[in-house]
Amino acid sequence: MTDDLPARMVNAFVPGRAALTPAEEAMVERRRRALGPAYRLFYEHPVHVVRGEGVFLYDADGRAYLDAYNNVASLGHCHPRVVEAMARQAAAVSTNTRYLNDLVLDYAERLLATFPAEIGHVMFTCTGSEANDLAIRLARVVTGGTGLIVTENAYHGVTAAAAEISPSLGPGVDLGPHVRTVPAPDGFRGAGDVGAAFAAAVEAAAADLSRHGIRPAALIVDTVFSSDGVFPDPPGFLAGAVAAIRAAGGLFVADEVQPGFGRLGAGMWGFARHGVVPDLVSLGKPMGNGYPVAGLAMRPELVAEFGRKARYFNTFGGNTVAAATAAAVLDVIEDEGLIANARDVGTYFTDGLRALAARHAALADVRGAGLFVGVEVVSDRDGRTSDAAAAGRIVNRMREAGVLISATGPRANVLKIRPPLVFRRAHADLFLDRLDAVMAGLGTG
Repeated sequence: MTDDLPARMVNAFVPGRAALTPAEEAMVERRRRALGPAYRLFYEHPVHVVRGEGVFLYDADGRAYLDAYNNVASLGHCHPRVVEAMARQAAAVSTNTRYLNDLVLDYAERLLATFPAEIGHVMFTCTGSEANDLAIRLARVVTGGTGLIVTENAYHGVTAAAAEISPSLGPGVDLGPHVRTVPAPDGFRGAGDVGAAFAAAVEAAAADLSRHGIRPAALIVDTVFSSDGVFPDPPGFLAGAVAAIRAAGGLFVADEVQPGFGRLGAGMWGFARHGVVPDLVSLGKPMGNGYPVAGLAMRPELVAEFGRKARYFNTFGGNTVAAATAAAVLDVIEDEGLIANARDVGTYFTDGLRALAARHAALADVRGAGLFVGVEVVSDRDGRTSDAAAAGRIVNRMREAGVLISATGPRANVLKIRPPLVFRRAHADLFLDRLDAVMAGLGTG
């Protein structure tokens, strides 16, 4: 089990320091002065990260942390093939999509080949936020509408347009009169057919928009509903909601920033588990394994109208370094069999988490697909009473134990576990061992 694990990771459980050192306190204060109050840090005791390798991050003291949360580096931190491709192209030329370049075209063609045949164009951006912003622009041009439907705790980005459809950003975000929210497809608290209930909610939201003189433009969902609490199942439940928005004259936008690029272990894209073909697909974080590259894939007939009315370019989006880096990511996913790894290790990991839940009453529900898992934390199983405070304690004790996760959902009580795709069974065993110790320490049996 321990052959590929850092020595300072496999040692017995040793809690971290209870308080910040004077140097850490000074860094936090320096950050506050320079970056302002809107930024947030992970954990009660923030981690001072100085380097990463594979599934591990290392702090300034050389301590290793199992990173089971950061999907930006989806192939693991500093994957050597990706780093080499990035450096090699940066040493040659970095230029944008307004020049001819084979690298950009080669990558676009390879990427499009991973989609259903109906998806035939891709436009490059720097971030997933920009991709969703562009999706909104396209949907409005194509449909003539402005109305947007999202889930109640969705996150789709930080541009002005994307923030307006991201209620998870907090009460200070104004969703505007053109936005309607619908309950997430919560199979833990809901009753009956999850898909039918979600479709009915989308249909009602579209009708309400129309009743107020607002033509529906799009339904936009993260296809694993990560900010809502991680709801991947049952496969196929999205189909009714997609039919409902199209019947109302709107488009379906699949936000694949978090579930995409093989994470769910069932092909490249989360929407495929539901047997639907989106109109627009937004891509982001994992696309460059940490390098800022993102995009929007689409049906060609939709962008035709947009292209007649407006020109599009993104000076940094789709640059040659981005294309070379993103192509290396595809190489690694294919050559290392990472989709199959997400499926196989994800099943092993989820089974282990369910075994822990059988022993610890606070872990009421384990749900996930591939290497994307949510664990519901409750104070009362029978009443399914959310316990955000306990979830926060678990997240922070896991950090002390050298494992990094987070919490999500509208009640902040769902453990969000999202390790790199190179996560192996040895890493899963280590995670389960530490979580078991944390839960025992919290007295959750």
